[in-house]
Order: sequence, then C-alpha cells, then structure tokens
Amino acid sequence: MKRREFITLVGGAAAWPLAARAQRSTGMPSVGVLMTVAEGDPESHARIMAFSQGLAGLGWKQGENVRVEYRWSASNSELIRQYARELVSLAPDVILANGTPAVAELKKITSSIPIVCALVQDPVGLGLVKSLSHPGGNITGFTFVNPELIGKWIGLLRDVKPHITRAALMFNPKTTPFFYDFLREIEVTRQPAGIELVATPVGTPDEIESTINVLSKQPGSSLIIPPDPFNVAHIKGIAQFAVQTRLPAVSVYRPFAVEGGLMTYGPDAPDIFRRSAAYVDRILKGANPAELPIQQPTKFQLIVNLKTAQSFGLTVPPTLIATADEVIE
Repeated sequence: MKRREFITLVGGAAAWPLAARAQRSTGMPSVGVLMTVAEGDPESHARIMAFSQGLAGLGWKQGENVRVEYRWSASNSELIRQYARELVSLAPDVILANGTPAVAELKKITSSIPIVCALVQDPVGLGLVKSLSHPGGNITGFTFVNPELIGKWIGLLRDVKPHITRAALMFNPKTTPFFYDFLREIEVTRQPAGIELVATPVGTPDEIESTINVLSKQPGSSLIIPPDPFNVAHIKGIAQFAVQTRLPAVSVYRPFAVEGGLMTYGPDAPDIFRRSAAYVDRILKGANPAELPIQQPTKFQLIVNLKTAQSFGLTVPPTLIATADEVIE
C-alpha cells in the first residue's frame, strides 16, 4: 500500500490518461485515496488499516479484484492540490478523501468521480454538499467534528481545572480556515458562558512553541487542538510543549494524550475509515453518492493522562476517570 512514486519522467503527466485507460481495460475497479496526513504516522497506519480491513470484510482484496492508489500529503497544502489532480487524472471509480482540505480541493476539479469523505468538517456550511441527508452531487461520506464539540472540550477542561477563563483554539488557517466560522457560530449562540474562546492561528513549529509559551503565562488559559492536518503532523511536539509549560489542553487526536498531553476526546477515526469502506463498496456496486446520506460519528473516545494531571497538580474527578475509555498512569 505504498504510494506510487510520483511521475517525473518527461511526458509523465501525459501518461496519466493512458494509465487510466489501461486500468479500465483490465476490468478491475480502482479506488483513489487522498490522505492529508503523513504515511509514517501511527494515526495514519491505524486509519488505513481500518479502511483496508473494512474493504477486505466486504470481499475486496488489493491487487486481486480492486486496485487502490494511495497519496499522502503530510499536511502540505500544495501536495494536497497536486495529488488531487493526479488522482482525478487516473480516473478511478471512486476516491476516498481524508479531511476537509482534500475534499474541498477535489470538489474544484471533478463533479463526476464519486468522492467518499472521511473526517470532513461542516460539509453543508462549506458548500460541499446540499444537505447531510441528500448530498445531491458526487460527494458523500462521514463527518468528524462540529461546533458543538468545542463546547464538550471546554467542559472537560473545566472538569479538571474549574477556574479556566480562556480557551485557545489552535489551527492552521491555510489548511482549516473554516474554524473561524465555527468560532463565529459559537459567539452568536453565546456558548459556552464564562469562557473567552479565541482563535489561535499557527503555521510553523516555532509558532506552535511560542503560542503555547504565551498561553502558559496567562492565568486561566487552556488549549484546544482540533482536527487539522497541520496539528496531527506536529501532535507530538504540541503535547511536549504543553507538558513543559504545564498548560491544560485537550485534543481530538489520541496520540496527544499518549505523548503526554492532558486529555483526548473525539470521534474514533479508525472506526470512521472502517465505515467509509462500506460506502466505497456500495459505490463500486453502482450506488449513487448523491443518494447516500452523509453520516456523523457514532463512536467517541476519551483518554485521560492521569500522570500528566498529577504533575500539573490537577485533580481528575472520579466520574471522569470512570467514563474514560483509557487512563494513562
């Protein structure tokens, strides 16, 4: 399942349509996969393993009765654009698009190839589909988070540190600009009460470190690390900086807590990839993506790093520990 080396020979770009025609002539269905994460990340491995297992459980075996082409962009916006064009040129029967930036880029360049999105944010608000129940075009799939989840993250931080007055939502505007819209939506509804929720844009590892250092010096501050290809690519460093500065923080990504961050809460990403395989299967068998409703997460995971909480001098309520899917001690 390694990504095919990018075509660099003279005339390579012109060879894509020829490769697509040759692939179709074999009669073997093809699936393109555009990932916004890096191939070597543990989180990436878990997602693709779940997707592959989902396909295998439905009778699809790589190289035997289906051809799967993977592309890994490692949170690089230019690579997302490049690989989106490359996959579309290969004319697969369906594309699995991981993350909002990948879905948004594919929407710009194809309205005919079916796209199954995995971990997309607010597809209706961003104009990717007409509605969740009736997408109406070539895009369907599975969402990841919504504005309401931000309130849940703040509630968890308050459970551990009741006197929090500020929550910084850290993201890269180049890859996930829609978080500005999320924050405006929350501001309009005046939720959550008593908390200053601020956008904290970052674009480099140095900006991550300086942002966390500044926040840690402001009494009552906390940090939220939402889904963002940039965040997941730097999640280990984010966790380490948060621990070093004793900054209470919660992320959607499991590796954050594993690497020492205080808490992780969010949808089970591998489960979403496993469910995505079922939509790919249905489309390969003739289903129309316009008629497949976009589904929301059904499984969530809470991980508490009790060792980190204790080093911060924080007390984790017994009820929170009891409801956690995993406690790191």
